[in-house]
Amino acid sequence: MSASYEVRDGVAVITLNNPPVNGLGYETRRGIADGVDRALADPAVKAVVLTGAGRAFSGGADIREFGSPKAIQEPNLLSLLKQMDNATKPVVAAVHGTVMGGGLELALSCHYRVAAPGTNVALPEVKIGLVPGAGGTQRLPRVVGVETALNMIVKGDPVKSEVLAGLPGQQLFQKIVDGDLLAGAIAFAQEIADARPLPRVRDLPLTHPNADAFFQFARNTVKAMAPQFPAPARCVDCVEQAVANARSGSFDAGMTYEREAFMALMMTPECKALRHAFFAERAASKIPDVADDTPVRAIQTVGVIGAGTMGGGITMNFLNAGIPVTILEMKQEALDRGIATIRKNYESQVKKGKLKQDKYEQRMALLSTTLDYAGLKDADLIIEAVFEEMGVKEKVFRTLDEVAKSGAILASNTSTLDVNQIASFTKRPQDVVGMHFFSPANVMKLLEVVRGEKTAKDVLATVMGIAKVIRKTAVVSGVCDGFIGNRMIEQYSRQAGFLLEEGCTPEQVDKAIEKFGFAMGPFRMGDLAGNDIGWAIRKRRYVEKPNMRYSKTADLLCEMGRYGQKTGAGWYDYAPGQRKPIPSPVVVEMIGQHRKDLGITPRKISADEIVHRLVFSLVNEAAKILEEGIASKASDIDMVYLTGYGFPLFRGGPMCYADTVGLFNVVQQMKRFAQNPHDDASFWQPAPLLAKLAAEGKSFNP
Repeated sequence: MSASYEVRDGVAVITLNNPPVNGLGYETRRGIADGVDRALADPAVKAVVLTGAGRAFSGGADIREFGSPKAIQEPNLLSLLKQMDNATKPVVAAVHGTVMGGGLELALSCHYRVAAPGTNVALPEVKIGLVPGAGGTQRLPRVVGVETALNMIVKGDPVKSEVLAGLPGQQLFQKIVDGDLLAGAIAFAQEIADARPLPRVRDLPLTHPNADAFFQFARNTVKAMAPQFPAPARCVDCVEQAVANARSGSFDAGMTYEREAFMALMMTPECKALRHAFFAERAASKIPDVADDTPVRAIQTVGVIGAGTMGGGITMNFLNAGIPVTILEMKQEALDRGIATIRKNYESQVKKGKLKQDKYEQRMALLSTTLDYAGLKDADLIIEAVFEEMGVKEKVFRTLDEVAKSGAILASNTSTLDVNQIASFTKRPQDVVGMHFFSPANVMKLLEVVRGEKTAKDVLATVMGIAKVIRKTAVVSGVCDGFIGNRMIEQYSRQAGFLLEEGCTPEQVDKAIEKFGFAMGPFRMGDLAGNDIGWAIRKRRYVEKPNMRYSKTADLLCEMGRYGQKTGAGWYDYAPGQRKPIPSPVVVEMIGQHRKDLGITPRKISADEIVHRLVFSLVNEAAKILEEGIASKASDIDMVYLTGYGFPLFRGGPMCYADTVGLFNVVQQMKRFAQNPHDDASFWQPAPLLAKLAAEGKSFNP
């Protein structure tokens, strides 16, 4: 059993023991239920204490059981809570560390609750597109009040136990225990052992002085904040039902309403997408041929080469995690500019109240600078963030090979270049890896970890581990031009260009894909990143892949000097100091003239066609990436796009979206796109893997 039982001084102690967070899996639920039965049947036991082993009381459902029969096998969570409700001896929940989701619902069904200071309390189900499913929306308002409870439920963020214990009139915690929690809980249980009647949260009154107006305000607020997600609004409905049913004394009616809302949400595409993202993020750290217990190298000091935008952002990640960094630049002026930018970024956070002054000073104290490669000789990890040109990378890595200590990890922040070639510039290719950060590097969550053919497994394990330390979502990619994200985005950008030639304006394309849910359309994205970057890549493509066709509109734009926001003009015009895109008559005229030169009569193109040409171009290229083994699983590709490219979370990533649409339908649509004489018909031939899965009625994500 994943729950132990012992009796101490007339108090039965049931300890949840299902590492790492005492998830309420079947064995744990069975152990709790058997322990309670045993305690109720023993005349020598006067009270029961329910607690958790290790660092948590319980984080809720055991995610390893999601979707399996064990998840609902009796005693399921609702049956367990009913058992607590009906217990004839007092049950005290002693919570510490984490009490979330089903773990909090379990504690709320106990007669009393005591907590250690600093306990994180939450009902986070909304984050995976659900409402709490075991009475959270019905019980929590009764112990902390309607407004506090609703705020916790619709946000899903943890709140500290002492904050909740300090609320006037709260009945969540009867005591905050300093020192030994279990000893304090047993002492408390002995104090109340004979108290009758036994208090039940379900019997507590629940009112709000202006319920109708409050719930309407709450509903309007969540709709404005999360228009694409149905769960927050259903959370409001459930708490409203708790108040309504409290008037009539029908707690069970509220429980039924909540359960029906839970089950209905479980079937929505938004919930499926959020659950997919939840599991995909955890799965991304699993590498098929690298065992979890692979030894890792100690990373105590980091070197960063380049103090520009990327180098500075990368540096901040490590300073934020308390890891000392030495930045190398060739000229003092460049170094001074880079350090000034880092200071400015931190000072902005201090001004906004997001960072305390002492923390800012601690982080800057971890930063040192050098103008000489010798200053990096003791670094455990060295990341280059220099100009994206192979000749420049070669000089850096040949020098590092001479200077870096044995066992140091040498990483390139390249976004497209061949990591195997970069590794060949050293006598230690096993120590070389790609660490592709996304701009701004101190903000964006994604880190593409590029595995060279000779990258050592312990290097890979170390980099994946350090990614967690600096709070990045790391996804492993094999070596190919553009890796996962940029290889796919090239096809997306090609389609965007063809759409212009056929009749769209940049604004029309951007609006369609942004309405679909993207954070930014392809033309606004180009203006933000710099259109000259794509231009440089296309020039390389014209030599390397002369048969790959591109719209010339982007080249014409760059020839006009319209590189984007940095030049005040790109696909859009920009007012001085402003980032708001203004449709440009000059660009529209340039596109129109280009159409005439090609002999294309513009046609009206629907938003649906725009969206699916862009999105399915990602999907088709991703299928090739999967087939080639560049990505090990479809969910890794989804994580790249959710965390690095602004793909809408409520759609779960391009592969999840394709699964939702149905791969048969994706293939049918691609066949229609291939008939377009102005598109690239050869590209729209379904990738072999996509064609195979569609023919077999399967999906990318099992």
